[in-house]
Amino acid sequence: MKSEILAILPNQIRQFIQMVEPTIAKEIEEIRLRENRPLEISYLNRFAFLTSKGKMTLQEQEAYIVSHDDILKMLNLISNHSIYRLEEELKRGYITVNGGHRIGISGKVILEHGEVKSIKDISSFNIRIAKQKIGVANKVIPYLIADRDGKVHNTLIISPPQCGKTTLLRDIARQLSIGVPTLRLTSKKVGIVDERSEIAGCVFGVPQNDVGPRTDVLDACPKAEGMMMMIRSMSPEILIVDEIGRKEDADAIFEARNAGVSIIATAHGSNIAEIANRPSISSLIQQGIFTRYVILSRNQGVGTIERILNEELKPVLREKSYA
Repeated sequence: MKSEILAILPNQIRQFIQMVEPTIAKEIEEIRLRENRPLEISYLNRFAFLTSKGKMTLQEQEAYIVSHDDILKMLNLISNHSIYRLEEELKRGYITVNGGHRIGISGKVILEHGEVKSIKDISSFNIRIAKQKIGVANKVIPYLIADRDGKVHNTLIISPPQCGKTTLLRDIARQLSIGVPTLRLTSKKVGIVDERSEIAGCVFGVPQNDVGPRTDVLDACPKAEGMMMMIRSMSPEILIVDEIGRKEDADAIFEARNAGVSIIATAHGSNIAEIANRPSISSLIQQGIFTRYVILSRNQGVGTIERILNEELKPVLREKSYA
């Protein structure tokens, strides 16, 4: 288990995690602490509760039950004993810690003028363990290069949750920023608008993940506003955003295209038909804004490339491939 994760866990729970069988421990994707409920881990598309001996079980009565004291200790550890320093993060419902790991938070929401002001009476944490996979985009990158001049296709990555879309997006950013000499792709200026702090995993504005040497990041910034800010201030050649869906996102993508900037984005969905039912994304599809669609699943493991399509929705890669 990564040291950054162990450092934010209460002592008792840290010990339980350290007792998990090593082959399972390295595959853990999430650790969930819910007050007065079993300690849970997720791994390889499965879940299990943990006992006080670090053993896995599906029986609630055998599991370690997370206490109120565990929740308080966890909160103190991630806030460095100052909950006030997390005020902005609590509005968003998650905190990014060293290593780019993200901790989701739930509890009682405090509203002010109809908007979320904070969360109090915190009762649950979901630690999502960041696992950067260098080279995971190797099989996709050749299909994203539009011509010999190295222009990059406007690309939409379509994926259900937890199928590796953000991991793929991160490595695409890294490779485009470095350049791919074997494909005659020169280094590009990349701008990432990282609304949920998942792509770059910034802490105090500094990326914790390797997103490339020529990449600039706007952390915790709404996508639509962030894309326009990036274009005005950082003159990127490529803009990268995660989980588009609002009309404002679509409008910003139109503007970016008109400014000559390539867009690589993701959207939740299982296939083209599913996302085409959303009016904002449908308009982008109908007008041929995206010239590549990468569809992911977990059919052969996280990051299975089901298909790559062109702007006419015709396959350029038919067979399944593991990213």
